[in-house]
Amino acid sequence: MQTYLSQLLFSAGLLLSPVVGAINIEIAGGQEGALPIAVIPFGFDGPGIGLPDFSAVITADLKRSGRFIPLDEKSLISQPHASAEVHFEDWRLLGVENLVVGAVEATGNDSYNVRFELLDVFKGAGLSGFTFSLVNNKNARRIGHQIADIVYERLTGQKGIFDTQITYVISGSSSTPYLLQIADADGYNQKTILTSKEPILSPTWSPDNNSIAYVSFENRKPLVYIQNLTAGTREAIASYPGINSAPAWSPDGTQMAVSLSKDGNPEIYIIDLATKSARRITTNTAIDTEPTWSPDGKSIAFTSDRVGSPQLYLVPSSGGAEKSLTFEGKYNAHPRFSPDGRKIAFVRGDGNINHIAIFDIAAKSVREVTSGRLDESPNFSPNGELIIYASEGGGKGALQVVPASGRTSQPLGVSGGNMRDPAWSAFKKIATE
Repeated sequence: MQTYLSQLLFSAGLLLSPVVGAINIEIAGGQEGALPIAVIPFGFDGPGIGLPDFSAVITADLKRSGRFIPLDEKSLISQPHASAEVHFEDWRLLGVENLVVGAVEATGNDSYNVRFELLDVFKGAGLSGFTFSLVNNKNARRIGHQIADIVYERLTGQKGIFDTQITYVISGSSSTPYLLQIADADGYNQKTILTSKEPILSPTWSPDNNSIAYVSFENRKPLVYIQNLTAGTREAIASYPGINSAPAWSPDGTQMAVSLSKDGNPEIYIIDLATKSARRITTNTAIDTEPTWSPDGKSIAFTSDRVGSPQLYLVPSSGGAEKSLTFEGKYNAHPRFSPDGRKIAFVRGDGNINHIAIFDIAAKSVREVTSGRLDESPNFSPNGELIIYASEGGGKGALQVVPASGRTSQPLGVSGGNMRDPAWSAFKKIATE
């Protein structure tokens, strides 16, 4: 088995290439039964200088989900900006089921109203619509994501995840080789929240999206930190002798599961974030690491090599009897619960090949959803529809997203450097709620 230390060295080795341009996320999509939709370029009343192309943002979001087949802009037969301008019969002939139309109105210096409508082509009726006010250059792209979320939820019945964020680790220059960054879910608006000459690992969002926990080696040993994104402050939450690693927030944000070796070999502990006290919940001579909480907070899945190879286990968060989840395969590690608690995404390996797989807890079945050579660090989107993960290829790591129901891959179209350890934020509040 790869020991935890060897895993750290392996991860660090993938982070040595310099950053080039923006983040690169490769997208997977093309689910069976995807819905045909047309997003019409929004009309502009005013200069609109510096504003994004709202239709392009919405189209890219919907396409990335794998649930929609947006019509190419070159195939649009007309460009209406309101429902009254739509000739529904023309769009029916194209087989388009839904239209998104909209317009931008200047209301002042860098201030706009953005209006959109979602239309049912075959019924010739509106399904949803809203006008966003006080839109400016800084928040405009987010408004595009929120429109995509509204469209997604209205047509699928599930919440959209386009107005969320991701965090990940990327290599920097030779003087600061590790960067902890956050970005929008489509890879735009990257921000660096920590630079270090030493490795950074395992970033994870707090349930309220206000903080990120991570492992840093900046003091020449692994410590677990919590960094507040609003205040910019941070504190070491686990700095015991030995290994402090693999932080995982409890669903209510009051506790953190970690792997500590302070009493010998690595075991799973739970730290009360108010009192900073640590409670041990596993006891074994093997390496226990990579904890993840079930959404109800009652259980913790983790990785252990207690049978000679890494396998997945489950233990009550209150402590107690542990049970095996996986039995087959040479390497099963890095478990992450789906938001509904019914599935666990994990890494399944054989030799030098790692794929992302999904374990169905009720059926006790395993299904692989990626086919890369070295796929690592899966995390579900907050609606459970997508999985973000890191994939190594061509000597560098890239971030990819795959539908939890299947696999097909296409590039997003923005270049980037060497990225690892992605994690998805929770839902954000939508302005229309």
